[in-house]
Amino acid sequence: MIKRGLASSKWMGIAVVCGALASCAAGPQAPSPKPPVTGKPAPAPETGPIVYKSSGHAAMDAWRNEFSARAMAAGNDRALVKSLLENISPIRMWLGSSETEVTTQTAPSDQAEFAKPIWDYLATPLGNTRITQGQQKLASTGATLAAIEAQYGVDRQALLAIWGMETNFGGFIGRDDAANALANMAVEGRRRNLAESELYALMKILKDGDARRGDLIAGWAGAMGHTQFMPSTYVAHAVDFDGDGRKDVWKSEADALASAANYLARSGYVKGQPWGIEVLTPEGFDYGLADGNERRMTTWTGAGLSPIRGGAFDTGGAEYAELWLPAGASGPKFLLFKNFNVYKTYNRADSYALAVGLSGDMIAGKGGPVAAWPKHMPPLTVADIRELQASLNELGYDAGTPDGIAGRRTKTALQNFQKARGFLADGYPTQEMLAAVRAGGPAIN
Repeated sequence: MIKRGLASSKWMGIAVVCGALASCAAGPQAPSPKPPVTGKPAPAPETGPIVYKSSGHAAMDAWRNEFSARAMAAGNDRALVKSLLENISPIRMWLGSSETEVTTQTAPSDQAEFAKPIWDYLATPLGNTRITQGQQKLASTGATLAAIEAQYGVDRQALLAIWGMETNFGGFIGRDDAANALANMAVEGRRRNLAESELYALMKILKDGDARRGDLIAGWAGAMGHTQFMPSTYVAHAVDFDGDGRKDVWKSEADALASAANYLARSGYVKGQPWGIEVLTPEGFDYGLADGNERRMTTWTGAGLSPIRGGAFDTGGAEYAELWLPAGASGPKFLLFKNFNVYKTYNRADSYALAVGLSGDMIAGKGGPVAAWPKHMPPLTVADIRELQASLNELGYDAGTPDGIAGRRTKTALQNFQKARGFLADGYPTQEMLAAVRAGGPAIN
């Protein structure tokens, strides 16, 4: 019995060992499933108002909160809105050094094209340094300018003149963040609607991938790049001329100049036509014809006008022109053509368009004004012009809002006063005319 039991135990042990060996021969066994790895859940997307760190300016913080809500309600991506506005801060020239300081540094009448006598305003764009730089750029970028001119039909000297006027040929394209400059403009308030619309344009630029957030460097009013495009102008007219896939008006001269050409072309620029021609007027000429109206060239030649440099008028096919007296009957006189008004789409000041026209001519090898500026007549101050405008309005001559800017409306009102009082009607505001308007008096019948 004992032997049988031992034998039985022996065979059972062998069976167990063989079973184990067979199991090993069958291959590895599937591992037992491991419990799932648990981690932190993905953060829920932010909702509700964007929370910003304070800019240090209560009015700016309040505006940003309200504008951000409107921007998102209009369909703009939350992260994009936040990236654009999270680091804005007050700029002194817009908002002062404290919330109680009033700043008027950016009033339009304080800008150079309005505040300076026109001959002082022209001194830099027509100076030897600017013209020489322009001629050097004409040579160094000649191939690019030729290609742009061929594609867009805008004369190269016009592009060079604008480039020089806007950033001194890229020498200074600004150092402000465009979003911050526009936010300051919005908070300051006088041009809030404009500033906010330009901020929406910045959002579109980023959304479309045309530029990166860090690219958006601008001047004090939000204009960007070599040729100082406002964001909405960039959206409408910027082009990728160098073919690198980006509309880079900051670092690519080709993109910036082609974008400016595209803008001018769409604004009606006519290649080969002059912006203006300096003219001589005959003795006894009726300066009342310098009233802002265009007339046929045959009318002007019939009235005795002729090119100051001699010869016949070469208008490139233009049949109509306006007579303009930027400094009255005593200064240079110009017939203006369509391209002059195209230049004003860049900047509405007549003096700006004149600077572009004259500097472009000089870069192309033509001379500047022939007639002398009447520097012997001290110009009116901004305060004087405000008084002149208010007095003309009181006398029934519509000079518009007294803003200190002697624009077309003010000069037309003064010209009508001069006609009614028997003065030479050139519309030029002088100390003599201010005194006459102050005195009022009945019109001459």
